[in-house]
Amino acid sequence: MSAAPAFARQIGDIARAAGEAILAIYRSDFAVQTKLDASPLTAADLAAQQVIIDRLALLDPPLPVLSEEAKALAWSERRHWTRYWLVDPLDGTREFVKRNGEFTVNIALIDDRHAVLGAVLAPVSGELYIAERGHGAWLQAQTGGEWQRIATRRLAAPAVVAGSRSHGANTQALLHALLGADYQPLPMGSSLKFCLIARGAADVYLRLGPTSEWDTAAAQCVLQEAGGAVLDLHGQPFRYNRGESLLNPEFIAVGDAGIDWAARLGAAVQA
Repeated sequence: MSAAPAFARQIGDIARAAGEAILAIYRSDFAVQTKLDASPLTAADLAAQQVIIDRLALLDPPLPVLSEEAKALAWSERRHWTRYWLVDPLDGTREFVKRNGEFTVNIALIDDRHAVLGAVLAPVSGELYIAERGHGAWLQAQTGGEWQRIATRRLAAPAVVAGSRSHGANTQALLHALLGADYQPLPMGSSLKFCLIARGAADVYLRLGPTSEWDTAAAQCVLQEAGGAVLDLHGQPFRYNRGESLLNPEFIAVGDAGIDWAARLGAAVQA
């Protein structure tokens, strides 16, 4: 049996260090600010950001870092990037504020617009997911634990559909067209929805409405290396650093990549 990839494990260690900084604040009486887009911001976001930036800067060679909590760089500069880090230091701040544990640290390596390495940590549970292109997807249930290879499953009947706890959008009609009316919803916060699919505990995650590139990249790598896919609603794979906007198109994350999802999506949209 092959071993979990060393470089991805190294990035997972950085995610764990950021998770420790987050938990120190999670266990305290923290204040919540509001960003310009009306989303919440806490000291934990900023503490995790600093840990990740500092640790990534020590790697050789140093690469640019694009992060939710750092000032967005102009497209005139980013357009020349071919390889860089894409980071969400605390994905699911609303879940953090609710103290339900469903938030993550996301660190992705982007190469030529593809997510080629991903680390997703759930600080409260201790679960760490890592993946590297060509080396599979792996789960470490707790710090220092054994690494377990994970894989998606064939589409279940009825399908289990992961969905957001805090971001409402009416996905029901499209899901009915894609899967039938008897699917089972499974609410979950942050990028953990992708991870549920990657480990074979869910089948589909449909997202209608805005997300940003740092919300999806790390978990996309994990899901792809586990055997799944993240597709826009035309059935095309996700790419990164596409242009001035850092917003993603609407998408579907699936575990069973053997299904012709492009055809299903085309038929569903026309229905």
